Amino acid sequence: MFIPTLVLWLLSASPEAPVTPPVPVEAPPPLMPADVPPLTEAVRVLLRLTIDSGGEVSQVEVQESGGTAFDRAAMAAALRWRFEPARQGGAPLEVRVDVPVTFEPVAQAVPLAAELPGLAGTEQPTTPPKREPPVFSTTVRGQSAAPPPVAVGDFHITVGQLADVPRNSATELMLLAPGVMLANHGGEGHAETVYLRGFDAGEGKDVEMRLDGVPLNEVSNAHGHGYADTYFIIPELVQSLRVTEGPYEPSQGDFGVAGTVEYQLGLERRGLTASASYGGFASRRLSLVWGPPESTAATFVGVLLRQGHGFGPNRAYANAGLMAQTELRLGPETKLRLFGASYGARYASAGVVRETDVVDARLPCGPDADSQFFCLYDPNQGGASQRHLASVELTSRLERGGRFVQQAFAIARRMRSRENFTGFLQDTPPIGEAQRGDNTEQSYQGTTVGLRGRYTPGLTAWGQPRPVELGYVARYDDVHTRARRLRDKGGAPYATVFDNQVRVTNLGAYLSLRGAPLEWLTLRGGARVDAFLFGVEDLNRPAADRQGARIPEESVEAYGFFASPRASAEVRLTPRLTWLTSAGLGARSSDAAGLSDAEFAPYARVTSGETGLGWRWGAGPSTLELRGAVFATRVSQDLVFSETTGRNQPIGPSQRLGAFGSARFQWEQHLDVLASLAWARATQPLPGASAWKLWDGAVLPYIPQVLGRVDASWRGTATVARQPVVWSVALGHSAIGPKPLPLNRYSEPIFLFDVAARARWRAVELGLAVENLLDARWRESEFNYVSNFRGPDAPASLLATRHFSAGAPRTVRGTLTVYLDLQEDPP
Repeated sequence: MFIPTLVLWLLSASPEAPVTPPVPVEAPPPLMPADVPPLTEAVRVLLRLTIDSGGEVSQVEVQESGGTAFDRAAMAAALRWRFEPARQGGAPLEVRVDVPVTFEPVAQAVPLAAELPGLAGTEQPTTPPKREPPVFSTTVRGQSAAPPPVAVGDFHITVGQLADVPRNSATELMLLAPGVMLANHGGEGHAETVYLRGFDAGEGKDVEMRLDGVPLNEVSNAHGHGYADTYFIIPELVQSLRVTEGPYEPSQGDFGVAGTVEYQLGLERRGLTASASYGGFASRRLSLVWGPPESTAATFVGVLLRQGHGFGPNRAYANAGLMAQTELRLGPETKLRLFGASYGARYASAGVVRETDVVDARLPCGPDADSQFFCLYDPNQGGASQRHLASVELTSRLERGGRFVQQAFAIARRMRSRENFTGFLQDTPPIGEAQRGDNTEQSYQGTTVGLRGRYTPGLTAWGQPRPVELGYVARYDDVHTRARRLRDKGGAPYATVFDNQVRVTNLGAYLSLRGAPLEWLTLRGGARVDAFLFGVEDLNRPAADRQGARIPEESVEAYGFFASPRASAEVRLTPRLTWLTSAGLGARSSDAAGLSDAEFAPYARVTSGETGLGWRWGAGPSTLELRGAVFATRVSQDLVFSETTGRNQPIGPSQRLGAFGSARFQWEQHLDVLASLAWARATQPLPGASAWKLWDGAVLPYIPQVLGRVDASWRGTATVARQPVVWSVALGHSAIGPKPLPLNRYSEPIFLFDVAARARWRAVELGLAVENLLDARWRESEFNYVSNFRGPDAPASLLATRHFSAGAPRTVRGTLTVYLDLQEDPP
């Protein structure tokens, strides 16, 4: 027989908000393993369960092993247990619990109903109970436990207390993962350029972006294939991120070359919270978020309005967004999530300036150094964006703990941007006329619809519960993408670069397996296959060719297919120390605009591997986690930014060698520190060079080799005039090493510090944030190329020089937050 004893910790409850612990409703005992001899002494297995807000056991982990046979028996039984969920203020909560399960000889057996109160009517053995029921102490977790990582670089990052660190958008939450840098040369509202794992991933070409399963990368976007704008996500509604660095998870799909980033939404705090901010350069921000008290964290509404003049000329912006989600229970085994988002933005951009013109004070601004640094050439730069998104997700719990998840989504998207990188250089004007300017307008409009699903059978095999997962994706895009050149005077279009109507169908499926053939060894693997059908209507063909007049349109159809196997091996060296080795193949699909008719569409293939260690100490409110790994990656067809087109262009194969380390320390509800350091060297191999010589070759431009980041928050309570005041201080620090530029040039290193402090008394909270505390003059994006901004009649220089877009100076912002219902915040 066995004796289960539930021990639950309340990690986020407060004295003012009592919590009702979960109550067992159905807990059939595990079966005594048939392949073990009769017991002469007790065997103990410590399980960690996640009990969701519906009272179902959503995850089981072995914390202390009693042997493979006993582990499997205890896990199989736990997946069938059901509870009345824990509640706080009447709202159901998701909790994590530790459950010691003791297998004892029959003479010592204790009936389950005696150990788990509320199980009256359970069939009981004749042996009378010899132990009293345990005392419950419940610890509330704000979210379910993360699944085991598939690689050392697979991070499940709970935002939690680190939301105190100043950030301008949800995009900046990606900085919590090691080896990530963000840059923006397009303005407040333009998608960020992401640097990850030694890749210049552009605005999404090499990073798969998702929002709770909904894909955000846009196919054949005029600004770049894979463009992904996450600026519409409301930061207050982001509960966690999963950042998988490298193509190691079988579910990863198109664009997952450097990795995958998935935003996971949720609002822990119930009630209405209103926050208003005002800061330097007339920046204004108003947010309203609401979580109905009787619902779970999956039900919320959020509204965000932002507006400002920007930190220099031609940098004004305004945007508004709304996100709402509700979770409905359709029965004890089924729940339905409905999600919608709507967003609109408009922004101006200063673009880039030549370093020599800044030094010589040639720009059309004040002669002082700051005015020149933040000046511009072309005021007709900027853009606008709209996005509308809807998602429906149905989750069904099957027998023996299995799950079936179905999701349908639809996206309507429109964007337009105007950028000028070279001035007056690219135009071929009519004879006798001057250059008309290189300002490029890129527009994108279309819809995306799709389905996603995954099925996890409720079985235990190979030492693991639910060891198999099957998934699929079906996605259809119908978009119009176009690029045109604009006149310097008046901004009227004078030439079309391309004009395409693109229709793309992507069908994919994956299989994921997990097994533990030995107590200290866990193997994971799987594969994903994707098929693409491309249809392109080229609307910019010539009106005549060698054979005479023709219709200036042409149709192109193409097909593509790729398969991506992945595998990892986890070796448990000690109960706290793990060695994890992973390898996998990934791919980036073709930009439909560059395909030929009846072509078997090529794709960029990435081969990657990494090995490293992970160490974790503590459980409950105080933990320390350390990770470190080395990795190598090779890409068959890479892309690098081209100033002449304003988008990325193919350059052939590339390779990367790198390493990273990260640490996160959490001490109760007071201190949370996350630090990382990453190094990567990206090169273009010499023709005919061995694939094993990852160090050789020309260094790729624009990719920083060293990145460091620290996020920290300290919270406490003080007594002022006999009244409790909750306070916090936070720090964010980025260190960016020199970036290689074309022609053997390097940028200067960058060191940025952001700080914030806040204090709350009852329902009112005041906050102060300072970004770029040291008021550094830094260059957010930096390039090295030939340009001519002196005018249409000026002779073009053939010498490359540095160009940059200025980063924001010191910015101070004050915030007033009102908690209208006096609900307490979970930490």
